Amino acid sequence: MKITRLIPTTLCAVALTLGGCKQEEGVPNTDTGGGGGGGGGGAPSGKKTKVAFVSNGIASFWTIAEAGVNAAGKDLGVDTIVQMPAEGISDQKRILEDLITKGIDGIAVSPIDPVNQTDILNTAAENSILITHDSDAPDSKRLLYIGMDNYDAGRLCGQLVKEAMPDGGTLMIFIGRLEQDNAKRRRQGVIDELLDRPKNPENYDPPGKELKGGKFTILGTLTDQFDRAKGKANVEDTLSKFPNITGMVGLFAYNPPLMLEALKQADKVGKVKVIGFDEADETLAGIKAGSVHGTVVQNPYMYGYKSVEILKELVAGNNDVIPTSKFIDIPARQIRRDNVVEFWSELNKLLGKDAPAPDDAPAPVKKG
Repeated sequence: MKITRLIPTTLCAVALTLGGCKQEEGVPNTDTGGGGGGGGGGAPSGKKTKVAFVSNGIASFWTIAEAGVNAAGKDLGVDTIVQMPAEGISDQKRILEDLITKGIDGIAVSPIDPVNQTDILNTAAENSILITHDSDAPDSKRLLYIGMDNYDAGRLCGQLVKEAMPDGGTLMIFIGRLEQDNAKRRRQGVIDELLDRPKNPENYDPPGKELKGGKFTILGTLTDQFDRAKGKANVEDTLSKFPNITGMVGLFAYNPPLMLEALKQADKVGKVKVIGFDEADETLAGIKAGSVHGTVVQNPYMYGYKSVEILKELVAGNNDVIPTSKFIDIPARQIRRDNVVEFWSELNKLLGKDAPAPDDAPAPVKKG
């Protein structure tokens, strides 16, 4: 079955562009599906292919991806496992080692720190079929990457900032961590867009450095290592240190909701422009209410579905599915108030949830 047959025509635009990563507190590693399989040599004849999808954290983003994994497993007759590391690199390494021991046929992983995880990634590639999704590890032996160009997506986010703050201003960037390839590229895309630089994904500005352009001053980049309390404290500290700040950008899914919490407590909702990334419910509700200007979304559902689809083909020996670029692009999309209800409704349909009523959107927050 082709993926386009899974999703009705009215969902295709969303399915191509739905979208690091929100961590849900107190949720253990998720393991859905069967155990070991045929190992690196492919599934034994007559046995179901068994593949694993490994995230880089516990997140609502990954819950959407899990729905895609499960749908693909059902449609394509593949046994699937979804695992979400709760404790960073060490937990992800343990998960990969366990999958290797089980002899899983194929693994799709979003590496947390690809530079320092090359050994375990290569071991996985030597003992199974390895691909990456969401965040790449181009120097490893993975066969291909499924995701978006995070640098380009960062520039889309920068465009939203320019819309929200046409006269420019001062802003802070919030993100979970910068060890991930996707995080580095995403952040740099925002910076280069706001500073009106030509496209160059190889740029890298140190996170602690203040950056000034023609209209915008980027005060810095604050990380939290997926610690929600730290993430909110970063926003609170920023409001205390820079009381006249005019904009905030949150680049992991949980960042915008934390920004909104801190702004509400400081009575600055609507006074500080908020631009987000990914599709946390709180972010989408904020766009409806006018307290968030917009967000850039990925397509975690398709990350999950496509990973299973590709792994099944590779396990069967069909290497023709590997593009010359070793990159399967699932583009990002900008969500604003004029399309948020449609997007959110289609997303909820994929997840089997009730759609938000289009007529209950609160009036936009007045400019402060």
